[in-house]
Amino acid sequence: MKAIGTWKGGYQTRVEDGRGHSLIVDLPTDEGGRDLGPSALELSVLSLAGCITTIFALVAKKRKLGFEALSVGLEARRPGEAPTIASVGGTLHVVTSASMEDVQAALDITLRTCPVGVLFNHAKVPVQVHAIVTPPVAAQLEEVLLSRS
Repeated sequence: MKAIGTWKGGYQTRVEDGRGHSLIVDLPTDEGGRDLGPSALELSVLSLAGCITTIFALVAKKRKLGFEALSVGLEARRPGEAPTIASVGGTLHVVTSASMEDVQAALDITLRTCPVGVLFNHAKVPVQVHAIVTPPVAAQLEEVLLSRS
């Protein structure tokens, strides 16, 4: 893995992975930046969200736990003037016919093995994610109702 950071002025940095992917990290305007991208700290939480969904999909495949949709919403807490994140909480939404117990078991494995989550754990930043399971029929009904409003 590679990471290349090139300062672009102000608080902007272009970060690249050496495989052709890049993005700008910047500070929000209230911190003196131009808000041209997520902050580096926000990017760490975005990475955690991506890691959770990716690892959950891998675990679900191994456990033959099928799902139709998957998303995770996380909120990092940074109290007052703290230099970094103190904790992360969130919800994993899964549209599946699998049982809540099966989804929870896959989520538990995910949270123990997600490489970004392991980094948060080593930094003593607790991550708590709760699962919400929606059966496929209920999800389809919700879509129909939302499209009518």
